[in-house]
Amino acid sequence: MADPKPALILHLSAGGEPLIFPLTADSSEAVQDKLPDLLKHGGVHSLETRDGNTVSVNFVHVAAAYVDDLSRKGKFGLSV
Repeated sequence: MADPKPALILHLSAGGEPLIFPLTADSSEAVQDKLPDLLKHGGVHSLETRDGNTVSVNFVHVAAAYVDDLSRKGKFGLSV
């Protein structure tokens, strides 16, 4: 089994391809817990990516956001 590779997936209100930000395992849980509130109320949130960079996201412009595991094969994103 591959090591988990969590990532924040953002779909912007303006459309286009989703933005994908690789996260560390520790930061992915914290981000996932905050997503419902950030999407509901908007606001800017900064997070650290797996490669050590800091990204600030203005959630006013985000239509959908979720944390997914990039190491999964065959399925990606929201599925029923």
